[in-house]
Amino acid sequence: MSDDTSGRSTPRVRLRPTMQSDLEYVLSLEQDPENQPFITPWEKMQHEAAIRFPDFRHFIIEAGPGLERAGFLILIGCRNPQACIELKRMVVQGKGKGYGHAAVRVVKKIAFDDLGAHRFWLDVKMRNTRAQALYVKEGFVQEGVLREAVRVKDGFDSLVVMSMLAGEFAQRREQALELQK
Repeated sequence: MSDDTSGRSTPRVRLRPTMQSDLEYVLSLEQDPENQPFITPWEKMQHEAAIRFPDFRHFIIEAGPGLERAGFLILIGCRNPQACIELKRMVVQGKGKGYGHAAVRVVKKIAFDDLGAHRFWLDVKMRNTRAQALYVKEGFVQEGVLREAVRVKDGFDSLVVMSMLAGEFAQRREQALELQK
């Protein structure tokens, strides 16, 4: 995929379902000291369940010319009767290459077009300002803050709740800010 709406070249990114054989890679990203301050790592068993449970979608992000593994992301609520899907986690390897932006564009298309989301939401740790900036640039709106909601190594951190509604996604698509159908 190389169509970027801002005139810049978008890195080639695709999402594929995570396989059992990918889990050591997924766990290694979660244990990476660069990522640990920004996520709450799961046990291997939780990832195994997310691969199998129909309400979840667990994806490997593949990027670059050779579509090498470049991260992973997890969706929850894929069968939610309220049409409210959560981006539970996204971890990107090799930050600063545009893979995160490209992966968010692809997963928004999946959430709204394929899974029929009305609301696509996430929470991000307050200290993760880089991710917050990415989500704002990708059209997510801050809904609020869950104050000191998660325990971290040095105390507690707040969670910023952000979302995008189907109508907002459609407007962005009309403005050529989203991937087309």
